[in-house]
Amino acid sequence: MRGSSLMSSDDTIKNCQNKMVKAFDVFSKELGSLRTGRANAAMLDIVKVDVYGQKMSINQIATISTPEPRLISVQVWDQNNVSLIDTAIKKSNLGINPQIDGQLMRIPIPSLNEERRNELKKIMGGLGEKAKISIRNIRREANDKLKIDLKEKKISEDECKNSEKKIQKLTDDKIKELENKLQNKEKEVMTI
Repeated sequence: MRGSSLMSSDDTIKNCQNKMVKAFDVFSKELGSLRTGRANAAMLDIVKVDVYGQKMSINQIATISTPEPRLISVQVWDQNNVSLIDTAIKKSNLGINPQIDGQLMRIPIPSLNEERRNELKKIMGGLGEKAKISIRNIRREANDKLKIDLKEKKISEDECKNSEKKIQKLTDDKIKELENKLQNKEKEVMTI
């Protein structure tokens, strides 16, 4: 009995940790896609292009690079996709305009004005809040699972309490990591 009970709470903690890592990764990707005045290939990650009968990321149909701090270069592999990528980028609300030269697209990244910086700060705050809520929900689900396991006598009272402490520590650590990432990104936006 003891061996299986140990598995149950450990699995719950591990599952909780994996979900928190995924939530953080989603937040990081969303944050990376924001235009901050510096060229960043990840900005184009959220842009999906309708090609070959499906929606694809630009990096699946072209090579993306940042040859200069304020320039993204997109080398499109198939000439037929150039206008499709151009349209998708313009519709993306990233506020960038590609310049086309054959199969090469140059995307200059304009510097940010004060209004746009403050707008970005609000957007980042919203993304951060959404990610924190997600992490807290994962904590709640894990704690609920522990309570069920305790009620069904799969784990002991002490094990439940210890596991809840571990889950709270995971939550606190992940939220601190998230806040640090958010602060760094805000600094980047405000200093460019």
